[in-house]
Amino acid sequence: MTPDTIDAERDDDERADTSYRVPGLERGLRILTEFSPREPVLGAPELSRRLRIPRTTVFRLLQTLEALGFLERADKDRNYRLGVAVLRLGFEYLSSLELTDLGLPIIEALRDETGLTTHILIRDGRDVVFVAKAQSTAPIFSSVKVNVGTRLPAHATTHGHVLMGDLTLDELRALYPEGELERFTKQTPETIEALYERIRDDARRGFAVSESSFERGISVVTAPVRNDGGRIVAVIATTIPRPEIDATLLDGGLIDKVRHAADELSHRLNYRPTGRSNYMKALGI
Repeated sequence: MTPDTIDAERDDDERADTSYRVPGLERGLRILTEFSPREPVLGAPELSRRLRIPRTTVFRLLQTLEALGFLERADKDRNYRLGVAVLRLGFEYLSSLELTDLGLPIIEALRDETGLTTHILIRDGRDVVFVAKAQSTAPIFSSVKVNVGTRLPAHATTHGHVLMGDLTLDELRALYPEGELERFTKQTPETIEALYERIRDDARRGFAVSESSFERGISVVTAPVRNDGGRIVAVIATTIPRPEIDATLLDGGLIDKVRHAADELSHRLNYRPTGRSNYMKALGI
């Protein structure tokens, strides 16, 4: 087979891939991905401008998505927000994850041992997503408004820093090509380089502690969970609804308890540490 023949076959494959795509479905899914916690309500004119789709087409797509339950009217005007069908798909996906099945008993045991609400989080691109929760019964935790499915910006949260512990500087720059990062508090890294240093520090330590670094009055202890390939796939975290972590909690071994829970879930995911992983070596850790 000659190079020209190979190139011709590759071109045919690419044309075939394109021919199988359904433009209407693609446009509908692109509309859904425009909604976010920061922009929960959007209208047809704005969606038409962003996606460069004719407004009449956007109206038809919105009405179809509304009829299926993926969108609902946000007010009496023509604005929309995500509907319950999207939430149902999200929860069914999260409940299907192996790490939630394996991890839920672990974070429930951690909650019972510490008296704190505990979570499992994963990273989805530039966001962290809460995929499992063991709620504390203490009244003080009723003020913590974080549930399964909640998303937060990875670069601004301690959970995100730990979840990005395997990324090289080049990978981090590819994830944040804009270079300058949005700040949420004075503790949010402003640049990729500052973020990378924060990530490396947490990776060397093997856990992270945050006191009101993202949300005032909320502190956390977070530790990484690794899969059978040694990659960080999740974190286990405890939430303390106070601006600072009480010294008695730390003296009582809170950090070790969180790390032990993360190590236990890693073990259930068939992670077997054999010294430094290749990822850690590449990062110089």
